[in-house]
Amino acid sequence: MTFYRPFTCFDLLKLNRVNLDPLTETYNLNFYLQYLSKWPEFFTVAETPTGEMMAYIMGKVEGRQPENWHGHVTAVTVAPEYRRLGLAAQLMKKLEDESEQKRGYFVDLFVRKSNDIAVGMYKQLGYSIYRTVLGYYSSPNGDRDEDAYDMRKALSRDIYRTSIIPLKDPVKTEDLE
Repeated sequence: MTFYRPFTCFDLLKLNRVNLDPLTETYNLNFYLQYLSKWPEFFTVAETPTGEMMAYIMGKVEGRQPENWHGHVTAVTVAPEYRRLGLAAQLMKKLEDESEQKRGYFVDLFVRKSNDIAVGMYKQLGYSIYRTVLGYYSSPNGDRDEDAYDMRKALSRDIYRTSIIPLKDPVKTEDLE
C-alpha cells in the first residue's frame, strides 16, 4: 500500500536514502525549501504505511502566459527497492493534474540522454522529445558535459498541441528561457 501526501520540511531528513542514485540530481537544502515555500502543491511524497519514503516529485509552474505557461518537473525519484511499481507514473499524474488546474499548456522536464529507462518511461506516459539541450548535466568533475532531452506533454488547453512540436536544432543551456 502506498500513501501520497504533501512534502514537509521533515521529509528533508529522509531524502538521502531515496537520492542515492547516480542519475538523481541532489540539490542543496535551500533549493528544496524554496520549492516547498513557493510551489507546495507540486511537491509530493509517496510513502509506506510505516512512513518510509518511497519516492517524491518536486516541480513548479513557470513561463509566460498564456501559451508558455506550464508545469515543470524538477525532480522525480524512486528509492531502488520501490522501482517498477508505478510510483513515478502516479507522481507524474499528480503533477500533471495540478498543472491542468493551474491552466498550464504543457508539462516539461529534462532528462539525461543516456538515461534510456527514464526516457522510455516518459514516452510511455505520453511525453515526447521537444529538443536537445547541449551540456545540461554536470559530470562528476564539474564540467557540463552531458546533453539532456527537454521532454514535453501537451495538456488539454493546448488543443492544437503546438507546445510539443519538436525543434530541429539543439540549444545551449544559456539559451533556455
